Amino acid sequence: MKPTVTTREYVASHLPPRAADSHKGTYGTLLTVCGSYGMAGAALLCARGALRSGVGLLRVAVPHSVYPLLVEAVPEAVFLPVAEEDGCFSAAAIPALTDVLATADGVVVGCGLGRGEGQTAVVRQILAHSTAPVILDADGINAVTPHILAEETRIAPLILTPHPGEMARLTGATVAQVQADRVGAALRLAKEVNAVVVLKGHRTIIASPDGVVMENPTGNPGMATGGSGDVLAGIIGSLAAQGVSPFAAAVCGAYLHGAAGDAAARRYSQRGMLPTDLIEELGALFLQFEK
Repeated sequence: MKPTVTTREYVASHLPPRAADSHKGTYGTLLTVCGSYGMAGAALLCARGALRSGVGLLRVAVPHSVYPLLVEAVPEAVFLPVAEEDGCFSAAAIPALTDVLATADGVVVGCGLGRGEGQTAVVRQILAHSTAPVILDADGINAVTPHILAEETRIAPLILTPHPGEMARLTGATVAQVQADRVGAALRLAKEVNAVVVLKGHRTIIASPDGVVMENPTGNPGMATGGSGDVLAGIIGSLAAQGVSPFAAAVCGAYLHGAAGDAAARRYSQRGMLPTDLIEELGALFLQFEK
């Protein structure tokens, strides 16, 4: 199957307009459940990517020990410090997280989360109780199996953002097999677990459960560095919280992420660019869409 290549016109047609009489509630509330002690940067990059993409209110849930590391770096966010064990989310955080799920229009889970029983319990709780779209990234993906993802108890739309290694683990294939048929791998998983799948990498593939597949034309090798995926998760989560459909949020998020990376490469070179540079390029990028 040959995917449709995303165009600038597609992205422009799906970005929500900014009404003159709008307020922060107009543009949704995004909850991020990310970070751990030693991986606070992942939560930071996700949060900043989300804020630069126009979400109305950002609520950042982090382990207690991570809160002091982020509060000054993201003054725009509302923080929810929760129970932890060894610097990571613990199962004791679940009641507090469940309380705020009801107010979320989108949820990002997994950036820098770490791996363990507590994190797995948190991820499963969110999947079972969120009514808002859930973007599952990085260790959020590592915390589940296809069986868990396909459980009938899940009521929220789901967006998975695996890199080829995570896709291989989810599907039982090798990385080489995934890369040899990226469209087929993404489409099969999307149908199996009833989720939008964003298979990251060169020419990122976005597949929907109903068989629509799109290919992203933006981006460059300078983005192949730790933290870029956290920014992408934040962008997609921000768009989903603003009311963009899960599939369109994934398609537009991948395009904007790559376009910001291309702008950063022109400014700093592919070798010298950083994930934080992608975030800084988003403002000028959105300005082009508002002209």
